[in-house]
Amino acid sequence: MAAKTKQTRPKPAPKQKPVVVVDDVHITYKVFASGRRATRGSAGGGLFSKKMNLREVHAVKGVSFTIFEGESVGIIGTNGSGKSSLMRAIAGLTPVTQGAVYSSARPTLLGVGAVLMPNLSGEKNIMLGGLAMGFNRKDIAASAEEITKFAGLEEFIDLPMRTYSSGMSARLRFAIAASRDHDILIIDEALAVGDQEFRNRSEARMREMRDNAGTVFLVSHSMKSILDTCTRVIWIEKGELKMDGKPKAVVDAYNEFVGSDTID
Repeated sequence: MAAKTKQTRPKPAPKQKPVVVVDDVHITYKVFASGRRATRGSAGGGLFSKKMNLREVHAVKGVSFTIFEGESVGIIGTNGSGKSSLMRAIAGLTPVTQGAVYSSARPTLLGVGAVLMPNLSGEKNIMLGGLAMGFNRKDIAASAEEITKFAGLEEFIDLPMRTYSSGMSARLRFAIAASRDHDILIIDEALAVGDQEFRNRSEARMREMRDNAGTVFLVSHSMKSILDTCTRVIWIEKGELKMDGKPKAVVDAYNEFVGSDTID
């Protein structure tokens, strides 16, 4: 039986500072019936234009919440529920159709699809990633060994990224992003790759960032990672906010909804 919609988020302490406000956000996409995203000018002309039917997908439907400094927020929901669309909107990468997103600092989105340069070595990608985050060359050079060790890539760091597995690439992306503290960090399934030892390191680093007054979003299908890492969980289902509250209460309701009695 489906869980009833309810709000159980504990009231924040008076001194907590709001860092992300999502206010009645709607996100709508126009896609072709084939599933390909429609872009400006793509619907006109062309040999097959008469057979192309545009559909409107309402990915996020009126979601509102406020995130506070130092929170570690799990984002859960079934596949296609709108989680990643919402996170991209918070990061400023996807425009909202209605409503607004406010943040006290520019969020950093770390996802499994984040781009690294395939023809460059892991070492050179560390340099580029560090520069993109605002490090100077001296600071990056000083951190490169630690980043490499965190990712577990000591034997492969001089090889081109195109030779890496998807898991190796994702570990390196996380290690680069986690090498500095972020005011707001969004992690989309990056912990789904790698062995348990890497997950433990990643979760420990996330807790450390949170304790340093950073705010972390974790989008994951691993309820164990959510329970081990997060202080609050938001459940998005079919584009709507289904539940927002303490991790165990939300995860238990979600597991009941999907018919699962496991946390992994």
